[in-house]
Amino acid sequence: MNTQDSFSKTETHQAFSVGQTIFQEGDPGNVLYIVIEGEVTILIDGQPLETLGPGDILGEMALIEDRPRSATALAATDCLLTLVTRQHFLTLIQRTPMFALQVMRVLAHRLRETNQQRRA
Repeated sequence: MNTQDSFSKTETHQAFSVGQTIFQEGDPGNVLYIVIEGEVTILIDGQPLETLGPGDILGEMALIEDRPRSATALAATDCLLTLVTRQHFLTLIQRTPMFALQVMRVLAHRLRETNQQRRA
């Protein structure tokens, strides 16, 4: 499943300029984002953790847990993101099992990356 294709007409798109903050650690997590164009850098405690590109998901942890953001996201380039509200996210999970699986894969990948960094 191509995440970008699933969101071409369903949610709001928002443009961010290079260097612009998309969200900050501690912010409320009421939406997740899908990268449509450009790149986004995820930072924890000011340190780059990962750079995401088209098709990648960010902000899902805070949305799923209904807790504040655990990281900061900055536009590494000019970028276009799709915003997915909590209600739409829940609808997608119910109606599109492959979307749910993709979100789980993202979470598993990030957990593995964190584990590897802790071992290093």
